[in-house]
Amino acid sequence: MNKETEVEKKGINKYGLSEEERKAIKDLVNQRFDFINYKHQPQSYWKNLNDPLNEILKNVTGTQRRAMITDYWNAGKLEELDERLLADELDEQQRDSLGAIHPSFMGGEFLPPYLPLETEIARIELKSTTSDVISVRARPIGQDKIAYRIVDEYESDETAIPATSSAPLTLLELIQMIDQDKTGYGGKGIGYNTSQNEFALELDLRNFTTVDSMFYHDLYYHYDAIHERWWEGLQQGS
Repeated sequence: MNKETEVEKKGINKYGLSEEERKAIKDLVNQRFDFINYKHQPQSYWKNLNDPLNEILKNVTGTQRRAMITDYWNAGKLEELDERLLADELDEQQRDSLGAIHPSFMGGEFLPPYLPLETEIARIELKSTTSDVISVRARPIGQDKIAYRIVDEYESDETAIPATSSAPLTLLELIQMIDQDKTGYGGKGIGYNTSQNEFALELDLRNFTTVDSMFYHDLYYHYDAIHERWWEGLQQGS
């Protein structure tokens, strides 16, 4: 019989996390907050958002372009912005031109094209060198049915759970979709942070991940609270 290795004794999984670390991350991810309405459920993902700026932004893939559009809108100068930057997606030449300014301008621009009638219902933005983006999307299929998919800029093979629903998700259901996790690091809402715990304080990664949605106002505040709890834990342990 083979001797049990030290790794096996500590319950360390193939991603390098001990059983204790996995439990701590799971407890963090499962926290809920009294100031969040987890029962919130949009009537539809395809009705007017009643906000002209959000109507423009809702399917714009690029993070920096979204910021530019917002700045020009708030300054009352949207008509001065090159109309090509208002498109949901850019062509290859336009992407290359933006990327030549700085790698961060590539963020979101390599997300896959939208399927017919598809819209983004949540967005995860990372403060990586290239400002990587993960997009949660919904589209109508058949009669009274919605299909979901989670896409990124690296053609990752990701399955949304649930894959379909008969009505828009509640906020809690969306959070559970985002928190799907096979690694033990806590899913897409916090995993990009927890996977860098060793360097997080040194690199000041408190705001490395931002999760937001035009349909779920409280989504941002839920994950910001999770990130704050994570950050406080790191500081207390340092």
